[in-house]
Amino acid sequence: MVHQTMATRMIRAKSASIKINTMNFRLLRLVATTLIVGTLAACSTKPTQTPAPAPETPVPVTVPEYHPVPGTLNQSKSRWVPVEWSDLPGFSDDSLFEAWNAWLRSCEKPAPAFAPLCADVRRLSIANGEEQRAWMMDKLRPYRVEGNDGKVDGMLTGYYEPFLDASRTPGNGFNVPLYAPPADLGVRKPWFTRQQIDTLPAAQAALQGRVIAWVRDPVEAMVLHIQGSGRIRVQEADGTMRVTRLAFAGTNDQPYKSIGKWLLDQGLVRDATWPGITAWTLQNPQRVNELLWANPRYVFFREEQLSALDAGFGPRGAQGVPLTPGRSIAVDRASIPYGTPVWLASSGPTVQLSRLVLAQDTGSAILGAVRADFFTGWGHEAGEVAGRMKQNLRLWALWPR
Repeated sequence: MVHQTMATRMIRAKSASIKINTMNFRLLRLVATTLIVGTLAACSTKPTQTPAPAPETPVPVTVPEYHPVPGTLNQSKSRWVPVEWSDLPGFSDDSLFEAWNAWLRSCEKPAPAFAPLCADVRRLSIANGEEQRAWMMDKLRPYRVEGNDGKVDGMLTGYYEPFLDASRTPGNGFNVPLYAPPADLGVRKPWFTRQQIDTLPAAQAALQGRVIAWVRDPVEAMVLHIQGSGRIRVQEADGTMRVTRLAFAGTNDQPYKSIGKWLLDQGLVRDATWPGITAWTLQNPQRVNELLWANPRYVFFREEQLSALDAGFGPRGAQGVPLTPGRSIAVDRASIPYGTPVWLASSGPTVQLSRLVLAQDTGSAILGAVRADFFTGWGHEAGEVAGRMKQNLRLWALWPR
């Protein structure tokens, strides 16, 4: 910023004292006469107007020129600035073996840049942390992820896999349907809104026979829609209980609207986390439909069987591999490519994190250079953590040398 100072000149008139005596009385009378004549002349002359000051010329703002650090990598929505490994907070303390399962999953569908490293990743799955750390430092280089405007601070949120009790038939409190995609979903775009699906006979006719299961709570169903996948514990016709996964299978192509923001805009809550939203619905059951219909977007599911191996991982993310609790993140693909190992540091009221994670998913609300959604797992406890997570974030991409 350029600061300018203006010097103000002050004109000082010096007063002179005149000694009057009888010797210069004639001089004084002559001066007085001259002043009177001048005054009369001034009265008969139109006063001269002082011209308006010219408008100030705007001072141009000098924008500092960006000088890229040698070795900087540019992405569509971010730039990666090379740093030292010592710049990564907590790098020497992380239990890297916990992240190795996520890395092994990424190697099932590796990004081209990382495919040559996957043989080593598999080999090192039984190595100790120091061996894994030394290999990373030899094969990878850390880059600080920042926006194209130079901002290095972003936001971390959390997501999870809801776990709901369900029934194959309606009744006994199970009256909220979870649908597979309708046959005409790809023909009619956008499809019916959430409110129309609940109330319009044409929409309900199109969904006839498409119910996968029924759950009890419409708000929990909404959570399942927002998270995009979940698990249900369902009683089958033979009486056996089985846990199965409902995976994302499409949407009605309507815009997503945050019901938390709707509550805040209406002045109905101050806490728009999921626990806060749930508390409001319990106090205002007559307005639940109004709340849910504020979000016109609707998600359809497909049922997937859970094997013993799948049960230890989350749903498949956008990379096409199962998510690992605590080690998978969703990112903006225009900032960080899928399959990239990322060092994440975040401090906030919910959790303190400094760890290796893998960019394996994305989301419609995950936009920006330094932005991530942290997969916390499944079930109630994971939901409690994810629902309250909204805190500061810094990211470092780890890229092959």
